[in-house]
Amino acid sequence: MYYAYISALAFVLNLILNREPIWNVMALRKEKDESRDAELRYGYFLIAAAIYYIVDCIWGVLDAYHTVPGLYPAFYTSTALYFLMMLVTLLAWTRYIVAYLNRRGRRSKRLLMSVRILFIVGVVVLFTNGFFPTIFYFDESNKYIPGPGRHILFLLQIVLYLVISIYMFYNANRSIRSEKVRYIAVGASSSTLGLLLICQILYVSFPFYASGLIIASSVIHSFVEASEKREKQIYDHILTVMAQDYEAIYYVDIESGEFLEFAISKRYADLNVPCLGKDFYGETQQNIELYVHPEDREIARNFYRKEIILQSLEGRKSFAIKYRLILQGESRYFLFTLMRANDGKHFILYEKDIQEELNAEKARLETQQKSITFGRIAETLASNYDVIFYVDIEDNSYVKYGLLNGYTNLEDTEQGEDFFADTIRDVDTVVHKQDRDVVRAFVDKDRLLADLAKQKRCSLDHRILLMGKLRYARMSVRKTSDGSHLIVGLENIDAEIKREKQYLKTLKSEKELARKDELTGTKNKTAYTELENSVQDNIDNGVDYLPFGLVVCDANDLKNINDTLGHAAGDEYIKATAKILCEIFDHSPVFRIGGDEFVVFLRGGDYSHRYELMGRLRDRVHENQKSDTGPVIASGMAEFDSNNDSMVSDVFDRADKDMYENKQYLKSIG
Repeated sequence: MYYAYISALAFVLNLILNREPIWNVMALRKEKDESRDAELRYGYFLIAAAIYYIVDCIWGVLDAYHTVPGLYPAFYTSTALYFLMMLVTLLAWTRYIVAYLNRRGRRSKRLLMSVRILFIVGVVVLFTNGFFPTIFYFDESNKYIPGPGRHILFLLQIVLYLVISIYMFYNANRSIRSEKVRYIAVGASSSTLGLLLICQILYVSFPFYASGLIIASSVIHSFVEASEKREKQIYDHILTVMAQDYEAIYYVDIESGEFLEFAISKRYADLNVPCLGKDFYGETQQNIELYVHPEDREIARNFYRKEIILQSLEGRKSFAIKYRLILQGESRYFLFTLMRANDGKHFILYEKDIQEELNAEKARLETQQKSITFGRIAETLASNYDVIFYVDIEDNSYVKYGLLNGYTNLEDTEQGEDFFADTIRDVDTVVHKQDRDVVRAFVDKDRLLADLAKQKRCSLDHRILLMGKLRYARMSVRKTSDGSHLIVGLENIDAEIKREKQYLKTLKSEKELARKDELTGTKNKTAYTELENSVQDNIDNGVDYLPFGLVVCDANDLKNINDTLGHAAGDEYIKATAKILCEIFDHSPVFRIGGDEFVVFLRGGDYSHRYELMGRLRDRVHENQKSDTGPVIASGMAEFDSNNDSMVSDVFDRADKDMYENKQYLKSIG
């Protein structure tokens, strides 16, 4: 039995040492990345080795009990599998070597061809061994006896392992540093497998080849994988240092929109932008509304459309745009650079804070333009505003520049003694009554100066009465460069607000459609998940949530209807089910969460009359079942118990269990 113990130990060690490369096989297969082909082939080898350990362990157990007559078929099968998996490990090892070297030359092709021929010949001989025993046979007591073909098969494998070793040592001689060490490690592993196969020929009763496989994978783990991980760490460290110049970096799948986000700046990380997600384009559009300066949102919205990104990168390596973000209450310019990844399937987005660079550039330009008069600068800047006030901070006196022919005219001026007092006085006649208090608070001098000490500009959107009509306006306040005056600008933003409202209205309609089941008109699973999460948050936060219950329903025989009458009939059956539920529970939301599954969230009056409503539903179902004229709906109900339930799913599970019992009852009487 010690034979089986050693193979079992090798299996466990293989899983411990090589858990990651084994588990990564499926992911690597989906990626189809040729640059990681060696990793995939090595994972195949480890899986083949794991299967060999299992077969070898079973063979050891059966060999120990070979005298039991009934075990002979299993013993014979495990012996055949033993030789087969030995050939499979050789083939997997050779394919790994070729992929590791990334060679497609004649030598690699010949080596692979030789191993494949040996594999095919070995499989054929194993298949015929039952008729013409050449590799192994059993005596009258069912004892395993090696045949001459076994030694030939082993010797051919030994030769191939030695050839692979020589091939790797040859490549190591032509390499340098860490690559040379890795080639030597792989060559030594091949030599070990060959030498232990020789031992396996001489000593049948010890699992030398299993020992060779675990030694080989351990050497690869220690010298090859560890070395490559160290090199990757160094590479990642270099990239991390270089990335410090950026606030954030995104790696985005062009087609699906899946993305990874790496936030370098702590200030940017405080925005809580998701570090990974499924829809870069959609989530970015949402974040634009939250963090992009209102004046730059339209530019940003257009920039992050898939078709615009693809057009921008067409025929060029990168494309950049800049706009403002609001970080911790401060407006700052960022440069956003798009670059297509080497695989052609992804793009990389770099976000860099360039506010300090722009400030420095602005200071340089101001120095160069000292000779330009204040009047011309002010007139150019004032073109964005309808009215401008130039306010002396010391005594509150001001000059007002009004409109002439649609443009701000610095010659059309009025003067006043106290800007703050006059503005507060005019609030009652010009500003909409619902906005008057907030405007008064905004033009409070002490508060305004305190805000401007923290940020360069303050602004307030409010409503005014202009020529008898209600209009949206924005008041923006800045300090002059010497800090002696305030520049207060008023602009008409009525068109901008209307566009934003229309956009929000459209967005709301789209969101409502996304939460509606197209077939039945009820709410869908997304809507139910959002409701469940909202209720769960209240429960977790200790909010005394209103009493509620859940009704879980299932439309019986839908599959049979689809199969016999067609899917159109099945759709009508589902719609009829939804109609019944909406009619009975007409004050509670109904959700379709699966093909034939519905959930009703009981609340208010429906919750108070839940037993009556459930009785109506089940009576209706019994009538339908008897007359065979309508849907048969299995149903179950459960109420939230604040003393025992901590999860909404607890209520759902009880209702689902009750539904299943009702389903069985309906089948029994049907």
